[in-house]
Amino acid sequence: MGTLLELDLTRGVLETPPASPVAAFRARHLPTLRELVGALRKGSRDDSVVGVVAHLGAHRLSLAQVQELREAVADFRTSGKPAVAWTESFGEAGQGTVPYYLSTAFDEIWLQPSGDLAITGVTVQAVFVRGALDKAGVVPQFGKRHEYKTAADTFTEKEMTAPAREMASRLAESAYEQIVEGIAVRRRLDTARVRELVDSAPLPAQDGLDAGLVDRLGYRSDVYDELKKQLQYEDRLLAERYIRRGPRTVDELRKTLPWPQKPLVAVVRVAGGISVGRNSNSPMGGPGAGSDTIGAALRAVTDNEHVKAVVLRVDSPGGSYVASDAIRNEVLRLRSTGRPVIASMGGVAASGGYFVAMPADVIVAQPGTITGSIGVLTGKGVVRDALGRIGISREAVSEGANARMFSAQEEFTDEQWARLEETLDRIYKDFVAKAAQDRGLPEEQLEALARGRVWTGADAHMHKLVDELGGFQHALTLACNRAGLDRDEIGVTSVPHRNLLSQLRAPVTTDDLAVTAAPLTLDGLTTGLYSALGLPPAGVLRMPLSWEIG
Repeated sequence: MGTLLELDLTRGVLETPPASPVAAFRARHLPTLRELVGALRKGSRDDSVVGVVAHLGAHRLSLAQVQELREAVADFRTSGKPAVAWTESFGEAGQGTVPYYLSTAFDEIWLQPSGDLAITGVTVQAVFVRGALDKAGVVPQFGKRHEYKTAADTFTEKEMTAPAREMASRLAESAYEQIVEGIAVRRRLDTARVRELVDSAPLPAQDGLDAGLVDRLGYRSDVYDELKKQLQYEDRLLAERYIRRGPRTVDELRKTLPWPQKPLVAVVRVAGGISVGRNSNSPMGGPGAGSDTIGAALRAVTDNEHVKAVVLRVDSPGGSYVASDAIRNEVLRLRSTGRPVIASMGGVAASGGYFVAMPADVIVAQPGTITGSIGVLTGKGVVRDALGRIGISREAVSEGANARMFSAQEEFTDEQWARLEETLDRIYKDFVAKAAQDRGLPEEQLEALARGRVWTGADAHMHKLVDELGGFQHALTLACNRAGLDRDEIGVTSVPHRNLLSQLRAPVTTDDLAVTAAPLTLDGLTTGLYSALGLPPAGVLRMPLSWEIG
C-alpha cells in the first residue's frame, strides 16, 4: 500500500513561479518545472511512493522542458518503481512529436484506441510582418550585427534570407536528431526505422502498437485499473502537491529544522526579457528580469556566508544591453569570492540571456535549449504615414540636431544612421570580446560562432559555447561538487524570496526597493502593439522573436 504520484502535463508547466497576484491567479494550479523534477527525485527515494503515472496532452512544452522531464523520469525509474504515460492522442489534427518524445522516457506508454500518433517531425517557423507594415504605411528602419540576427527580419523582410534559412535548417535538423535518437534508444528501434515511421505518420493507434511505438491500447480507466491491480496503491497525489506537503517522518522534519544551519545553494532566476529596473510584474506579458532585482539578489548572495554555491537559472531571450552587462558584472563579482556559479539554461537563454550566463564557472544547457544569438539589433518603425491614413498627425518643436532621432514620426537622416551603425559596431565588439574572455576562446573563433546566430544546446556544446548538457538537477549537483558539499545535506534557497509581510514593509535601502514587487503594468499589451506596428523590440540584445520549434 502506498501513494501513486500523478503528473498532469496537459495543463502546461511554469518555468518560474508567478511574480504577481494577477499572474498567480491566471496560473493557479499550474506546477513549476522545478516542482515536478523535485517530486520525481524525492519520490524515487520515498518508500511510500509506489509509482508514477503521467497524462500527456497537446499543451506545448519546449524541447528543453521535455528533456528536463525525461531526465527526471529516468532518475525515478532507477528506483525500480513503474513509470507509466498515457494519452488520448499524440496530436489530433496537430503536432504530437514532442509529447511522444517525452512519453518514451516512461516504462510503458498507453494510447487510447481511437487516438493517433502524429509524430510528423519538427518544424522551425518564422513570422514576417513586412507586407502588413507596407500596407499600413509603416517604414521599418533596423540595423543589425550580423546576418544571423534575424529578429529584425521579422519587420524588414517578407521571407527568410539565405543565412536565416541556413540557421533555421540546422535548428530543425539538430532538434530532429535529438528526438529520433531519444525515441530509438528507449523503444529499441534503429534510427532509420524511427525516421521511416515519422515519415509515414500520422499513424492510427493500432499501427503504432504494431510498430512498437506504444505498449498498450486503452482508455484512462483501463490504465488506472491496471495500475491498481499491480501496485495496490492506497491513494493518488499530484506531484506538485506531493513536493509541497509538509514533513511526514522524523527524518523529513529534521531536514526542515533551521538548526543546525545547513550550507546553502542559492538559486537566482533570470526569467523573461531583460530590462533596466525591477523584475516586471505584467499580467499580460509574463515575467521580466530587471537588472536592479537580479543585481540585488546576487549581492545578497555574495554577503550571505551560509551560501556556498549559486545556480543561475536563465530562461530569457535577452533584451537591454546595459541591463545584461550590469547583471554580468554582479556574476563576476560573486565569482571573485571563490564560490562556484553554475549557469543552468532553460528553454531559451539567448542574446542577453547568453550574455548573463557566459561568465559562470560552468554553463549547463539541455540539448534542445535555444541559445547563442551573440549579436545586436536596433532601429524603429516610422508610423507617420500609417497614422496619417486614419487622420492622426503629430507635430513637435525640438532643440538639438538629434533630439528626434528615435521618433517614430520621421526617418533617420544619413548622419543619424551612421551614428546608429557606430553604436551597433561598438556593442557587438564588446559582446564578442566579453564572450571570448568568459569562454576562454580566441576572439576570432568566438566571432565565427557569433554574428547573431542561434544554436541548439547540443550544437552550442559542440562549439564550446556551453560546457555540459543537462538540466537544473545536474547544475545543482555540479554546484555542490565544486563547493565540496553533500547533495543530500544542503538547503536550496531561491533569491530573492520575500513573503507578503516583507513585501508590505517599507524598503530601507535601494536593494530592498529592488526586490519589492514592481507595480502592475500593461507591458505585455504595449509590447505586442509595438511589434504589430514594427516598433523596436525590447533592447538591442534580443534573440529572434519569431523562432518556434514544434
